[in-house]
Amino acid sequence: MVTLEFRNAGLGEEAIDYLAAWELQRGVHAQVVDGSDPVVLLLEHPPVYTAGKRTDPHERPADPGGAQVIDVDRGGKITFHGPGQLVGYPIVKLPDAVKVVDYVRRVEEALIAVCADFGVATARVPGRSGVWLQADSRGPERKIAAIGIRVSRGVTMHGFSLNCDVDLAWYDRFVPCGIADAGVTTLSAEVGRRVGVEEVLPSVRTHLADLLAWNDYQATPDYEPRPEPPRISLIAPSAQR
Repeated sequence: MVTLEFRNAGLGEEAIDYLAAWELQRGVHAQVVDGSDPVVLLLEHPPVYTAGKRTDPHERPADPGGAQVIDVDRGGKITFHGPGQLVGYPIVKLPDAVKVVDYVRRVEEALIAVCADFGVATARVPGRSGVWLQADSRGPERKIAAIGIRVSRGVTMHGFSLNCDVDLAWYDRFVPCGIADAGVTTLSAEVGRRVGVEEVLPSVRTHLADLLAWNDYQATPDYEPRPEPPRISLIAPSAQR
């Protein structure tokens, strides 16, 4: 059985610059492609916006508040990384029988289990990636974890972010994941006390190791489906005729 190695790559005051972490990912990815055991990089970033391949221009922050905006080679749209948010980059070789969607669902399921460890009920919203809370008396439907990946030569890159006690004011500067009709939250906001990155690390390691052992698992029932946000055309109506 292949052992999943968890590697802290920069947490707290040692938060790692996004571009440096991206370079680290590429190096580990090459090693895993060549046969090394899979690695999960766990870290925090200084404030940064990363724009996936499907990001529309209007979704970018007009004023990023001093944070960089970096175009990346993963799928998905724009998201934010910053202090108080645990970022995980699983760099694993997908078994032949595992499709990319299956892998994403397993990462989502691991994060759902992490939230449950803190008494926060979450699930998937079909049509929208990531991990969500249902609308309730505390607020609208809201996202607590985002996922965006890339698979190259059968090995994954990029991964997930889980909001622990990140400053949500950063999310007011852009359209998170291109979804304007829902909110964003943190474990701290939902639990009613500070839940820091260090506190969630053991739970994240446990559930990721379990789900990425590729055994059968019981999926958490989904919430109600939501349509994917429409793409914004940059072509004038007269030019579309």
